[in-house]
Amino acid sequence: MNEEHKVRRLTIPHIVLFSATLFTTLFFGAIQQGIKLEEIFKDLNILRGIPFSFTLLSILGGHELAHYLASRRHGIAATLPYFIPAPTLIGTFGAVIKMKAPIKNRMALLDIGAAGPITGFIISTIALVIGLGYSRVEVHIARPESGSGHGIGLGSSIFFDILVRVILAINPKDYDIFLHPVAFAGWIGLFVTSLNLLPIGQLDGGHIVYALSGEWHRLISKITIPVLIVLGILGWEGWYIWAFLLIFLGLRHPPLTYPFIPLDSRRRRIGWLCGAIFILTFSPVPFSGL
Repeated sequence: MNEEHKVRRLTIPHIVLFSATLFTTLFFGAIQQGIKLEEIFKDLNILRGIPFSFTLLSILGGHELAHYLASRRHGIAATLPYFIPAPTLIGTFGAVIKMKAPIKNRMALLDIGAAGPITGFIISTIALVIGLGYSRVEVHIARPESGSGHGIGLGSSIFFDILVRVILAINPKDYDIFLHPVAFAGWIGLFVTSLNLLPIGQLDGGHIVYALSGEWHRLISKITIPVLIVLGILGWEGWYIWAFLLIFLGLRHPPLTYPFIPLDSRRRRIGWLCGAIFILTFSPVPFSGL
């Protein structure tokens, strides 16, 4: 019990990293709102980043807390989320949890792997439904892929297109959509969800593939790498970085303690649901104009 309490408690590193990530997401959220760098700390301008920061942290935190709760439900000791601040467009590299014990069987693996993406997808959808209603729309003139209005074009996905058509009642190909910060955070949430569901290595998608069919996991991981490289050639060069990063992290999946225990039909349906979410949220060219 003492060891479990030690793993579960909120530690100083958790608090420091979350505080730093809150600051960086507020900072870059304010920059996105047009606040000049030298004026960020004047008149509490940094608080202009609250809509983006709070929404994004809710998505990332919800994703990792879902993993954490699923781990605890299966008796696997895990840390609370560690948020990662970064000097990027969105102010963070995401969040992670660390499991302190091996996963025993396919049911636990699928539950843990699927919990994060499904939760992140739901919160991102809510953010987009709210944020799109406050977004600015203009008839398209030059760049159909433009999204956020910050000189960077945001790519679309099947699901994002559906939301735009339903909520804004427009064809996204004919308009430039300048996303409200809440909607932009929701778009980032969909992008992060699709990245995590890549069927490779120890990403969430890799966990799900391994749970559904362990013998196919390594082959699917190997196939995914050249697919990402081709996507880099045809569209977004960032896929090169992801391909080599995933190779560095490893394509193998650690074995389960009891791999012979099969999945039930409900969990198989959840696995295929995650596959559908991946297809719906994946954007071959997520960014342009960088």
